[in-house]
Amino acid sequence: MKLKYLFPLFIATVVLMTSCADEDAVTLLDEIQVSSSYVSIPEGGGSTTITVTAKESWTAEKVTTEKDPVEWLTISSTSGSAGESELTFTAPSAIDGRTAEVLLSSAGKTQRINIIQGLAKISEATVAEVNTGPDGKTFRVTGVCTSIANTEYGNWYITDETGSLYIYGTLDAKGGTRNFLSLGLEVGDEVTIEGPKSTYAGSPQMVNVTVLDINKSLVKVDSVENEVLPIEGGEFTAYLTCKGQGVSVEIPEDAKSWLSISSIQQAGTNAVVKFKAAANAGGDRGTTITFHTTDGDKDYTTQATLTQKGAIVKATVAEFLAAVVGDTQYRLTGVITNITNTTYGNLYLRDFSGETYVYGIQDFKDKGLKVGDIITIVGKRAEYNGTPQVGGAVLESVIPVTAATIAEVLTKPDSSTDYYMVTGEITSITNPDYGNLYLKDGDSEIYVYGCYPGYGATGDFRKGLIAAKDIKVGDRLTVIATKGSYQGVVQLANGIYFSHESAE
Repeated sequence: MKLKYLFPLFIATVVLMTSCADEDAVTLLDEIQVSSSYVSIPEGGGSTTITVTAKESWTAEKVTTEKDPVEWLTISSTSGSAGESELTFTAPSAIDGRTAEVLLSSAGKTQRINIIQGLAKISEATVAEVNTGPDGKTFRVTGVCTSIANTEYGNWYITDETGSLYIYGTLDAKGGTRNFLSLGLEVGDEVTIEGPKSTYAGSPQMVNVTVLDINKSLVKVDSVENEVLPIEGGEFTAYLTCKGQGVSVEIPEDAKSWLSISSIQQAGTNAVVKFKAAANAGGDRGTTITFHTTDGDKDYTTQATLTQKGAIVKATVAEFLAAVVGDTQYRLTGVITNITNTTYGNLYLRDFSGETYVYGIQDFKDKGLKVGDIITIVGKRAEYNGTPQVGGAVLESVIPVTAATIAEVLTKPDSSTDYYMVTGEITSITNPDYGNLYLKDGDSEIYVYGCYPGYGATGDFRKGLIAAKDIKVGDRLTVIATKGSYQGVVQLANGIYFSHESAE
């Protein structure tokens, strides 16, 4: 263990002890005062009492989270009157040290009471034990750095034989932040870290960890050639430094059908590994290759990533939702049904097969898009908290849709390219299969020749909307359609369902 990593921990401990000593004095607020804002309860269990002096009535409340309801701490009272009163904190015995916070509120002011029971103990653990451990507990874990996501704050993944864990923030040798590169940690290095466990969006992580030891990997990728391969395929080359007993290569199973090793050459500590990628008939694809070596006792690894351009896959929303998360580019066309962020263009896109969330469109503010417009975008199948979404979306084309009354549409020339969003009351349904019906708004009425489930519907996919949505005469229906005519009668042609309101 390196002493330079222990020094920041010693300083932090001294600062904490000094802070606690300062807090032994009476904490003064005009509205509410306490005899001590730090309360220590014996590790074996017991009670500690403080004095509360308030000008008005007060309340006491434990600070809790979903992960830590602080059920172990009992407060003798959750409220009190003006004047002087006693407040007692009680806890049973604790195996590990634990802390809590209580808020005393009076006359619009809040006094924080810090509860400490025992000393926090650092547990040596596997990654699996950290993943299932309680939030707030400090762990020490050893594993291999398998991926680095951010080189400023030090966000990366540590992996051992029991699993992987995300590290959100890494302190430097002096306990500082945003100085990750000073540690010299690289993918493949074996590292021992220490820090608290927390949970973000349901995923476990360790936050602002301290690096205790780094065991440098005996194999390292120095550089690569053709990191991004063309659609027609080609050769990818990795140049390695290997101080172990030879190099072996691991290609993921899902990449073996298109990527193979063409040669491995090693001279001294230098190694060159060449790969051959087949032509790509699908969408963008990529993989991470792992290189192994050994000193006869331990296994050391390093990694290199490559991507290959592919064709853009034209897909329905349903097909997109069924696809796996990856780098494949999909082309989607549909109607904007809702814009949740007008700055970045977070919105919902719907076609006849379904609806998906689009997490932003590049340069959205300059596009002038609105709800109802029919757009074509290209993006990747992404996911957030298990919910599918389009990531990295780029706008390819847009068909503007103009909101108009029936009376206004009746004055427009016939056009197969100008789309209108029209709302009216259904007065008659002449074909429930295809959604042929009449809409009326005020004194104006128009025939709708087809109301389909969504943009892009063909063949039998055009059928069944009326029954599926339980649409009836008297309901208010909003459709998107072009204006046409048949035998001199004006109509909305090939309508796209947008929404409806039941008359009931």
